[in-house]
Amino acid sequence: MSRIGKQPINLPEGVEFSCSDSKITVKGPKGALQREIHHDGEIKKEGNQIIIVNKGEGNESKARYGLVRALLNNMVIGVSSGFSKTLKVAGVGYKAQMKGNTIVLNLGFSHPIEYSIPEGIKIDVQDGTTVIVSGIDKQLVGQVATDIRRFKPPEPYKGKGIMYSNEIVRKKAGKTAVK
Repeated sequence: MSRIGKQPINLPEGVEFSCSDSKITVKGPKGALQREIHHDGEIKKEGNQIIIVNKGEGNESKARYGLVRALLNNMVIGVSSGFSKTLKVAGVGYKAQMKGNTIVLNLGFSHPIEYSIPEGIKIDVQDGTTVIVSGIDKQLVGQVATDIRRFKPPEPYKGKGIMYSNEIVRKKAGKTAVK
């Protein structure tokens, strides 16, 4: 049995949960999320807690048990407090700026890179070098942050590029002249 799947999910005040067949809906102060979850057991609400019960016997059912609980917990956290990722743009002349519903990145290429922001995501650019990606869907926030980082990942010699704020880039020593 999954240790994660056994834990109940606490519903904060102002968060509503409904389940019909495989369609889960969670509504809260930040918005609403819907997801189809295929699970062999049952998902029930008792008081202000959501409890997941696994009734399947196979390995696939056991593997999904903890996943279903984690997905539901992320939905509850997302609609109540939201998720955010912070990116740092490092390099001489590297900067980010907002233009309407797109973020424009100058990363040392011959042209600026434009990335249109998907619906449900809010991007805030502070002082041109800090980009904060926030939203209620954890998967979408992480995917958008990864897409932006992929334009110029940090390189190990000078540390230039786009990196997560808590990421540590190990610098390598450059070549030395042979005499």
